[in-house]
Amino acid sequence: MRISSSHLAGTALALVLTAFAAAPAAAQDAGGDIVVTARRVAENLLDVPMSVGVLTSETITSANIVDTQEAVKFIPGVTIVTGTAEVGDTQINIRGVNGSRDAESNVALVVDGVQVNNINFLNMPMGTLTQFEVVKGPQGAYYGRNATAGAINITTAKPGKELGGSAQVGVANHGTFTGRAEISVPLSPDTGFLVNGFYRNSNGFFQNDGPIIGPGANTIDNYDGGNINIRLVSQITDKLEIDIKGGYSSLTSGSINYNVVFNLPNFAGINPAFNLDVNDQDFYYDSNYPTWGKQTAWIGSAKASYDLDFANLVGYVAYTSSDAQLAADGTVAAFGFFNGTSQCQATVASLHAQGYKPQTPQTLGSVPTNVLFDPNGSLLSAFGATTCDGTQYQKRTENDFSIDVRMISNSTGAFKWTAGGTYLNINRNTGVNVGWDKGLGITRNLYNSPTSTNPTEQLSNDEFTTNAFALFGTVDWEFAHNVTLAVALRYDNESRDVHNLVDPAWRNQWINGGNQPLNPGLIFGPLVDKSQTYDKLQPKISLTWNASDDWTVYGNWGIGWKAGGFNNQGSKATIDAAFNNPLINAGLNIYDDYQPETSSAFEVGVKGQALDGRLTLTAAGYINNVTDMQFFEFFVGSFGILRVVSNIDKVNIKGFEAGATFKILPGWSMYAGGNYNDSEITENNARPRTVGGKSPYTSLYTINAGTDWNVPVNDKFNFVGRADLRVTGPTWFSTAQTADYATVFNAILPLAGLPAFLGTANYTNSERDTFTTVDVRAGFTYGNAWRVEGWATNLFNAHTIAEVLPAPEFGGSFASPGARQAFGLDVTFSF
Repeated sequence: MRISSSHLAGTALALVLTAFAAAPAAAQDAGGDIVVTARRVAENLLDVPMSVGVLTSETITSANIVDTQEAVKFIPGVTIVTGTAEVGDTQINIRGVNGSRDAESNVALVVDGVQVNNINFLNMPMGTLTQFEVVKGPQGAYYGRNATAGAINITTAKPGKELGGSAQVGVANHGTFTGRAEISVPLSPDTGFLVNGFYRNSNGFFQNDGPIIGPGANTIDNYDGGNINIRLVSQITDKLEIDIKGGYSSLTSGSINYNVVFNLPNFAGINPAFNLDVNDQDFYYDSNYPTWGKQTAWIGSAKASYDLDFANLVGYVAYTSSDAQLAADGTVAAFGFFNGTSQCQATVASLHAQGYKPQTPQTLGSVPTNVLFDPNGSLLSAFGATTCDGTQYQKRTENDFSIDVRMISNSTGAFKWTAGGTYLNINRNTGVNVGWDKGLGITRNLYNSPTSTNPTEQLSNDEFTTNAFALFGTVDWEFAHNVTLAVALRYDNESRDVHNLVDPAWRNQWINGGNQPLNPGLIFGPLVDKSQTYDKLQPKISLTWNASDDWTVYGNWGIGWKAGGFNNQGSKATIDAAFNNPLINAGLNIYDDYQPETSSAFEVGVKGQALDGRLTLTAAGYINNVTDMQFFEFFVGSFGILRVVSNIDKVNIKGFEAGATFKILPGWSMYAGGNYNDSEITENNARPRTVGGKSPYTSLYTINAGTDWNVPVNDKFNFVGRADLRVTGPTWFSTAQTADYATVFNAILPLAGLPAFLGTANYTNSERDTFTTVDVRAGFTYGNAWRVEGWATNLFNAHTIAEVLPAPEFGGSFASPGARQAFGLDVTFSF
């Protein structure tokens, strides 16, 4: 494990702060005066029999938090990967349970009481945050489908009874500008209207330094976009309230922020660059096209609450729509698909004549033929300066419609209950196009004809339809003094269909020798429509003992569940032909569909407060057994590229977390806390060699610590500031970890007279090392109107890794860098 100077400095700060306290600011506050909706009803945090990380409005304001990515880094045991492949691509890991790219989310997302089922909204601002909650552990009984890791509850600002608003502008390095504005208008004593918007523009941290790039290609992670949200709340009568919301978001950005890092240790004796540690990667970009991504999204809901005296009747209808696209340089140069094209040959010859040297271990000769077979040849990788790697274009659209109705008892006695039902319809289209790069740009269509400027060479394109319904109920019974039993039960039923949209008559010109179906799965026969129904009973049982007014001891057991689904059709046949053949014998078990995921977890914990509420403490231990964990796999081979979801049969997870906050003086508080999360893969039919490894995307531990000031200088000015530290422990991102894996090079090298074992891969060097980041903010407020702050994130400029995607049978990993140091100034005016 590497220890950098910034890591040492940050850890030293953590130890100092831990001497005063031990979980994130209000993020782990046990305080009995904090009201949360962790169980879909409003109740004091101290009374909730589960672990809940909460950011209150004070923390959100002082840390200037606007979205999920910024919020979860304050909460131990929670990590996030977002925006590495495309802007709407977000994965949350809570206590070792991770979402799977191309499958459903692993967390339920609820915004102002309305469940949002489209994962593209997970990291999108949908209003001005006033509270952010992470409910940890499987929560199927309370949230239903997809809450295998937990739930995220977001509360945003409601219209006020007086005219008011705020505006903020911010500037930062890397050409970054941000702007936020909000105005609340009372339309009558009982009705208010609120509008807010957010905008951000940034050049990004990384640039494309390639020798042949088109306009706009010099940035990799640029961002330009924003959103607008509206909200109308009206108290129609003393019993009826309606809450209508709408929002629109549009942005463009970079995409596919990855470098290829080879993992061939036996070949490292010839060239050490064939087995680099991802943590040592000097990120370098030389694509001949700019990376491009675009997402537009709509969201709308109407919620009504009616007081029936004995219960509240709450119902909503909601609709979301998203369109996400990306275009980028391709990945398939190493397989020589396009070596015969005049464009590939011309760019290789031109760059060689200029003396251009690609990043090692790549080599550029005078011809694109593999250097193993031609002394004047080349060794080319993905996203390179030539046209030999082709192009890629992806498009994902999704439309969701949902209805939810529930009754919540108004009882203040020993017996409380809820009951209800929900319906959901999802229509999703997913397509990936690999194109022939003629040097004339990327045509942003899923299918381009053979005579076009960017013909389609490989295409997966499927339509997925889901219809789901659920019935649920809960009962809380205080059967003894200060001892409460809570039982929740939910039944979910999902029907899923898949229809392949690739015309079997379409043919390519180069991949696999040409004249092949665009979907490689069609080579082995027609792809028929499929349907499947999945259902599950999801219970949760909790026992709470309110030992005193200030202390609660609890225990719970619950189930989380995600339905199975379908990969792009033809995936199994493609993998079997490419990797399960006698030459490679990879032993993979990949299918056109994947199984439901189930998590079953026990948790015991204690939370409370002392010193008249100045000190709050939390602690919890848990065991979670996950069956058929859904996991994203990326394949590169003779067929082109393929993205699938597989199942890890059994993953056992156990962990512990603790934390505290301490209000030292009025206006000065400190916090610290951490999570230790141990996991083990005990069975994995998809990749048997991975048994004994760690759950992917799971950090072994996370530590949070920091302090917050709001100190009066005089009757108008207050000094405000905070420092926040985060230590993220070692992390594997794939099931492929320390075992050896057969690759395509085991088959290729003997053709060049080299021993096959040189092509064996090992991904020990793909583990992300421990890293530490420190964020600081400081400034002043003037009355209730002005707030001016300077800030820095990743103060010591730790060169972190955001994500590593091994492609085990290819012999390399796709590594994406984390955000580097940023600093800027924010000015806020409120009225």
